[in-house]
Amino acid sequence: MGQNIKVALIGLSEKGEAFAEHFLEIIQERHRPVEIVAVSDPDTASPVALGFAHSKVPVFGDPLEVVALGDAVDVIFDLTDDETQRASLRQALAASGNRHTVLAPQVMARLVSLFFDDSSGYTLSAFGGY
Repeated sequence: MGQNIKVALIGLSEKGEAFAEHFLEIIQERHRPVEIVAVSDPDTASPVALGFAHSKVPVFGDPLEVVALGDAVDVIFDLTDDETQRASLRQALAASGNRHTVLAPQVMARLVSLFFDDSSGYTLSAFGGY
């Protein structure tokens, strides 16, 4: 299992930004075999989106552009609260015939965040706590 897990993040608002920062920190500091290959947010000029762009990570305003990347993405974390958007993402994945990429809703981001180191200062309050 030498290949990196390729992850895309959709939604870089408060919740998404907090998750993205700490997720990226863990990837880098602990040398995890995970690569953030794309991000999407309507505000492509936000500081966090620009940070990703500066690091050569593609930034999309339309989350369906992430789906268009096909199986170059293993997991899409949907960090929004938008059920309509989530349904559109599911439909687009199905319509593309992509059976490889997993769409992970916020509950999966909350699950992953449970494994963030408490000393990082990150709290689960951004996700409603647990």
